[in-house]
Amino acid sequence: MANVHFVGSVALDSPEEVFAAIGQHCGPYLKRVPDGEPGGRRLWISFQIPVLRANPSLTPVGQTIVPLKLADGSKPEDIHFGELGYAREARPSYEDFLTSRSAGQLPAGVRFQVSLPTPWAVVMPFVQQPDARQVYPAYERAMLREVERILKAIPHQDLAIQWDVCLEMLAWDGRWPTSPPFPGMEQVFAANFQRLAAAVPSGVELGFHLCYGDLDARHFVQPVDATKLVEMANLIARNVQRPIQWVHMPVPIDRTDDAYFAPLKDLQLQPGTELYLGLVHAQDGIEGTKKRIAAAKKYVPKFGIGSECGISRGRNADLAMDFIKTYAAAAATA
Repeated sequence: MANVHFVGSVALDSPEEVFAAIGQHCGPYLKRVPDGEPGGRRLWISFQIPVLRANPSLTPVGQTIVPLKLADGSKPEDIHFGELGYAREARPSYEDFLTSRSAGQLPAGVRFQVSLPTPWAVVMPFVQQPDARQVYPAYERAMLREVERILKAIPHQDLAIQWDVCLEMLAWDGRWPTSPPFPGMEQVFAANFQRLAAAVPSGVELGFHLCYGDLDARHFVQPVDATKLVEMANLIARNVQRPIQWVHMPVPIDRTDDAYFAPLKDLQLQPGTELYLGLVHAQDGIEGTKKRIAAAKKYVPKFGIGSECGISRGRNADLAMDFIKTYAAAAATA
């Protein structure tokens, strides 16, 4: 039996439906559960475009909504962002979580998971360079204030926070042209991850989701193998100063070969960090998932079950339920 991990988005209509469905099928294997990211959050960082557009220090580059640039006369030190919306969304979802848990739909020990994009993932695609580097500190401060609000609203023993690492992962991989590698990248990312992790107190669980993108349920580029994922996970593990409860990384549907999984032998996570592999694909169901599990076990004996990314974009409720049921079947046999 293995534990399961849901990255964030679930293509159901409401948190109540998400908690009920996941609890029914995956309850025995569940350690934490997200609210499914309904509404605008289903489009991940697109949820932040109105926030950026509303900031008086930013203005569109052309006639399109994004990218943005610093408005004439704006100074980086004067940029300020108010609420980003994540804490405001988390508070009512937590109330739904409590209701579901009290009703027995979720096991007593399950935590409420809040998945947040790293500030880098929001600023870098939506603000042109070199302005993006100047906007970044103000946006990061605003995101850390969101974390503070979440910490005040939700008891720490009930809370898990996940940082979604996508644009950094693509830059580290080096093959996605709109997120290229740059000099000093390792040092910049290490410092960023240190600050993001330090904002989460020890009583709250902390995790990292490593992502190759999920536009219409497809990666921006497919990982060649797990090498770059392992490198990024190791970079995070050796720079974050507090315990990391989990790391999640994707597995493409067509990879059951040794070449993909062999780099996992070089993974150097902190003691106690859970590894989740995103090898559930509803398209080939439990049989395909079992093949990927068997291949992975040659190189890493213990891991939990996940899907590549969230299960919303490019998917519908029926397919989301197929995913959830496949999670459960895989966890029961892993």
